[in-house]
Amino acid sequence: MTRHHWTTTAIRKIEADVRRSADTHLIPLDFPGYPGIDVYLKDESSHPTGSLKHRLARSLFLYALANGWLNPDSTVIEASSGSTAVSEAYFSRLLGLPFIAVMPASTSPEKIAAIEFQGGRCHLVDNPRDIHAQAELLARTTGGHFMDQFAYAERATDWRANNNIAESIYKQMTQEPHPIPAWIVCSPGTGGTSATLGRYARYRCYDTRVLCADPEISVFFDYYSSARAGRPDASLTSTGGSRIEGIGRPRVEASFIASCVDAMVKVPDALSLAAMRHVSSVLGRRVGGSTGTNFVGVLLAAQAMHAAGRTGSIVSILCDSGARYAHSYYDTGWYEREGIDVEGADQVIAEAVDGGPLPPLATCGDLDT
Repeated sequence: MTRHHWTTTAIRKIEADVRRSADTHLIPLDFPGYPGIDVYLKDESSHPTGSLKHRLARSLFLYALANGWLNPDSTVIEASSGSTAVSEAYFSRLLGLPFIAVMPASTSPEKIAAIEFQGGRCHLVDNPRDIHAQAELLARTTGGHFMDQFAYAERATDWRANNNIAESIYKQMTQEPHPIPAWIVCSPGTGGTSATLGRYARYRCYDTRVLCADPEISVFFDYYSSARAGRPDASLTSTGGSRIEGIGRPRVEASFIASCVDAMVKVPDALSLAAMRHVSSVLGRRVGGSTGTNFVGVLLAAQAMHAAGRTGSIVSILCDSGARYAHSYYDTGWYEREGIDVEGADQVIAEAVDGGPLPPLATCGDLDT
């Protein structure tokens, strides 16, 4: 088999997998404290690999194949805190390629098990800031291909169409009372989702703004603030990794396009996880921490709309299931070890859902206009 024939066969396998997969659900949430404002969650946990990253992994593989970066002898390598690695392991197995995930040693055991279930191997790194360099080194020493989600996420995704997450949201909203969302709220991991949402909304001339909710330990918010001030500082770094797995980064990533985002908020981890518990109780099933970070962004957007006397809709993303976090977010001992207040944060979220104020949060951008 020639390399060209192998590549076209691999692309057909991925496209066939797409045809076998249904779209993800758009779930309305009851939001009694904000009459006239409808809230929806795009449930990305229903993908075959259980998270929003399934879309990204598929796009990254198609991008790498079209560029000729993969061949029958390739080992696929990725720097990932878990969900992207799970999805890339799935597509690697589909194509018969070995896969290695370079990830923080603190990654949940459930995610490690999910990667191994898909046939991947895990290379654990003590310092989360080292995973990118370790992935590059591993690619060089093994002759493998480093997928590098943080560099290629925004360009690998076809943001104009091809059933990307933005196109899917707008199609599913067509029969709702407010079919064009006033806000779409997401959280930055690579930055690929916020770039896709922002570009698509502008390309289709929709009056929708994108709000990014950044977790407590991450540099994206600070970078965004510097960019809005006209002095973008891509050299910003932070110490340690985000406690909200899958989002937040200790360095500015190439796929985060600040100009595609209309506003940002910095969300304390305690509030993210309280919001996660609230959404879980409303849905009757566990969701992950990044969904909670998004939900705090939803509350902020709803409060801004309510204060301005506006009605409309807000769409956010249910990124993954809480099943992968039994040893952390759903373990009371983990909160004690991390020193995170549970009861106080739960009360804040409960009051905010009923229309009460959120505590002062760091924000930047066009939130109030």
